[in-house]
Amino acid sequence: MQKHKFTNSLISETSPYLLQHAHNPVNWYAWNDETLSLAKRENKLILISIGYSACHWCHVMENESFESEEVAKIMNDNFINIKVDREERPDVDQVYMNAVQLITGSGGWPLNCIALPDGRPIWGGTYFGKDNWTNALIQISDLYEKDSAKTVEYAMKLTEGVQQSNLVVLNKKEIFFSENYIQKCVEKWSESFDYDFGGLNRTPKFPMPTNYQFLMRHAYKTKHRQLKNYVNTTLKRMAYGGLFDQVGGGFARYSVDEKWHIPHFEKMLYDNGQLVSLYSDAFLITKNELYKETVYNTLDFIERELLHKDGGFYSSLDADSVNEENVLEEGAYYVWKKTELQKIIRSDYDLFSKYYNINDYGFWEHENYNLIRSNSDKEFADIHKLDLTDLKSKIGEWKRKLLAEREKRKPPRLDDKILTSWNALMLKGYVDAYRVFDDNHLLTIAIKNASFIEDKLIKKDGSLFRSYKNKESTINAYLEDYATLIDAYISLYEASLEEKWLILCKRLMDYTFEHFYDKNSNMFFFTSDVDSQLIAKKTELEDNVIPASNSIMANNLLKLGHLFGDKNYLKISRQMVHNMVPIIESYPSSYSNWITVYSNLSSSFYEVAILGEDAIQKIKDINKEYIPNKIICARTSILKNKMFIENNIELPLLENRFVENSTMIYVCVNNSCNFPTTISSVALKQLNN
Repeated sequence: MQKHKFTNSLISETSPYLLQHAHNPVNWYAWNDETLSLAKRENKLILISIGYSACHWCHVMENESFESEEVAKIMNDNFINIKVDREERPDVDQVYMNAVQLITGSGGWPLNCIALPDGRPIWGGTYFGKDNWTNALIQISDLYEKDSAKTVEYAMKLTEGVQQSNLVVLNKKEIFFSENYIQKCVEKWSESFDYDFGGLNRTPKFPMPTNYQFLMRHAYKTKHRQLKNYVNTTLKRMAYGGLFDQVGGGFARYSVDEKWHIPHFEKMLYDNGQLVSLYSDAFLITKNELYKETVYNTLDFIERELLHKDGGFYSSLDADSVNEENVLEEGAYYVWKKTELQKIIRSDYDLFSKYYNINDYGFWEHENYNLIRSNSDKEFADIHKLDLTDLKSKIGEWKRKLLAEREKRKPPRLDDKILTSWNALMLKGYVDAYRVFDDNHLLTIAIKNASFIEDKLIKKDGSLFRSYKNKESTINAYLEDYATLIDAYISLYEASLEEKWLILCKRLMDYTFEHFYDKNSNMFFFTSDVDSQLIAKKTELEDNVIPASNSIMANNLLKLGHLFGDKNYLKISRQMVHNMVPIIESYPSSYSNWITVYSNLSSSFYEVAILGEDAIQKIKDINKEYIPNKIICARTSILKNKMFIENNIELPLLENRFVENSTMIYVCVNNSCNFPTTISSVALKQLNN
């Protein structure tokens, strides 16, 4: 058993990120009421350092500063040092990220912030080299000792800024949603498009799945050729690039260059879940085989490396792994030297090197290449006068050889905590892939994951846990968890017709209204009223790499309002989006999911009710076309679910519509229904009117 010179209180935590710091000489504490009380008792400044397990620069700062006894002495003598896993505590991260952004104009991880003993921030930044970090700590601790009044003045102003940001004002103007507003947003947004490589015309480049879900939908609806080409360029280039693991599948977090070649090599569950949904819908529209292959290769990666035996999904893989010199190095697990590839691929190397650009285009650094494609398989086959089937067979064999060789390397560290919201995003990815590809394996994995969440993370009172690890569920969940899980369960109901998922949606929604809802703004706070309060109570508005929890909730309320015939749900959904109208157009790419909900409210949103023993098949028929502006409500018999009866829940869309020995499809919009039909193609025409 390895002996450690130092061990701090993080040794009792379950977060892999916190445990990585358990043997630092820094006397780290976890964020909790006891630690905050200690800071007040000792009247010490709080040093809050926030990161996550897969973060490369977090590891660098740990190695340079937090493992240094010299630096640790300064930190221990002058501060109560708190390590925070941003994935476990996004509420803490939000507050202090906001503070650092106000101080410096930007943010990122590692995030380091110094606060008064009561938690009010006075100073912060992101990564610091050892000397800069040491100097800053000495200066701030001296200032606090010699002129505490000045630090209090800083704290008051900064805290006020944090509290004022993201405040939502109830929009009391008349509610009016128009297609013209959406078009204006897209036109403004398009000024920043990179039409050559996709994404935005700046670096680094993040996949931003929600952005392309909306833009793809808008291009499809408006038949906007240039926008459609732009979205397809983005999806194609991401799938060709080093951002996508060409050997093992799955996407990295972002690319540092314009052509999606060199990623920050960490792989996050939340990215891959949403990208599976995006590429599935893209295949449904285009029938581009690249998109289907991308979905299946990503899911192969998920099941091989991130799937818990009981059905939960782990959080991430580290950016860093051990290289040949037994030193942690970013990307070491994924990149190749030319000599390695020549030995592995042998006689096919010349063709392989052209396919994956083992040349100047694919070169990274230190003799390393990160595989990147330039052409579709058909284009490549035509250029090299190859049979397409033979080429695909060769590609499969190359990948098998490289994966086998790569598995001999020491893999990146796994963050094996299971987070509710990230699992919900991956669950939705599986459901969306099932909806498009009609592959029962995908539905089986989805149901197993949904059941895992139900068993391990949903409490008896309808509330949620945030995290699960080592057979223990911990931390009260945040609005993000409720919003994403309700969204995923709605989709799972539409695919499986298991009505218990809708009942769980109703319970979760009822809980959020009781504990998260702000009656003054008609929005939802990120944290519940049963949790310890931070210096600011935040309302999450911006759609980032994960959509804003409020935008997801607005869409959930729209869908559940239609399913349950709840006019209050529909009213609140409309008001939430209406509140955002003055904000969205200022920077549309940061509010793309809001614009998606706006689209549902500004034009026809269809209710599809199906009753009869062939309901599942009828749903599959309808799902063969891309129709994002619909909700499906169906039942295979007239019998009501026992749980519906016990919970006094009704589905008005199904009432008095059952016809014996027939499977009837009812398509309704704006309180008006088309003539019912038994023929799927007729229903599809009604949906496309």
